[in-house]
Amino acid sequence: MSPALLLLGLLLVAGGLAVLALGVVPAGPRRVPLARLDPSIAPPPSLLAKMTSQAQGGVEQVIARRGGLTGGVAALERAGIAMSLSEVVLLAGLGALSLGAVGWLLGGLLVGALLALAAPLGAQAVVRFKVGRRQARFADQLDDALQLMASSLRAGHSLLRAVDAVADQAPAPIGEEFARIVNETRVGRDLGAALDEVAARADSDDFRWIAQAIAIHREVGGNLAEVLDTVGHTIRERNAIRRQVKALSAEGRLSAWVLMALPVGIVAFLSVSSPSYLSAFTESLAGWVMVTVSIGLLVVGGLWLKKTVAIRF
Repeated sequence: MSPALLLLGLLLVAGGLAVLALGVVPAGPRRVPLARLDPSIAPPPSLLAKMTSQAQGGVEQVIARRGGLTGGVAALERAGIAMSLSEVVLLAGLGALSLGAVGWLLGGLLVGALLALAAPLGAQAVVRFKVGRRQARFADQLDDALQLMASSLRAGHSLLRAVDAVADQAPAPIGEEFARIVNETRVGRDLGAALDEVAARADSDDFRWIAQAIAIHREVGGNLAEVLDTVGHTIRERNAIRRQVKALSAEGRLSAWVLMALPVGIVAFLSVSSPSYLSAFTESLAGWVMVTVSIGLLVVGGLWLKKTVAIRF
């Protein structure tokens, strides 16, 4: 190991110990001030809390200047993540710095840059995965929520009381969304606007139908319980078809994952077992052209397979 890398590692370890000593380890025995004994007075924040708060404020200002604050907050809401956008960005940035430093020490500048880039990309992938899973669970729970609303309406309850019943008894995420509808209507927001926002946040065409049916009922009247039963029956049929299509296309999705992972796995195995075999691709222009063309074809084939198994109805 070179002296420069050893010095960098020692500096990182010393910095971590200094932060630990300042923010966690007490300086020594000291008297507790009387103000801390009063429960009505909030304790002063620690140095680590102050640094974290200042960093989050700076990150939030940078995001606001670039115009990504609204979209980022909406993405976290759709994913059901309780953390703020500044906290997620700060964690992703710290992860990028840590992975970049580890990669630089182990494999050089190129490996460090690749590992640093993996942190924000991984954070975006996690958010997208949680958004898709939350929307799928919302769609699966929607027919049960409609049955509960229709039963409440038949029992003589009002529409808002039926929505409140779903918020109390339904599991997450649909219970959380209906609880948000109840809270927003209690502070004066229109019910139709709250329903439309939930439909947009859940990206559910079925819930848009429900919102339209409720809006029409509020204007012209009628038996809303019967309407919800009809809509619920249609949604159950659509969910059955969706599950059947998902089961039939599972083989295609698995084949796509295998075909996409096979070249990467072969290259990783050869780079460990026989590095000289792969060196021919990086020592000539023809080798780089072949690598570029292979990556391009792999990306096009992956997108093709993704479109093939992604069926919309």
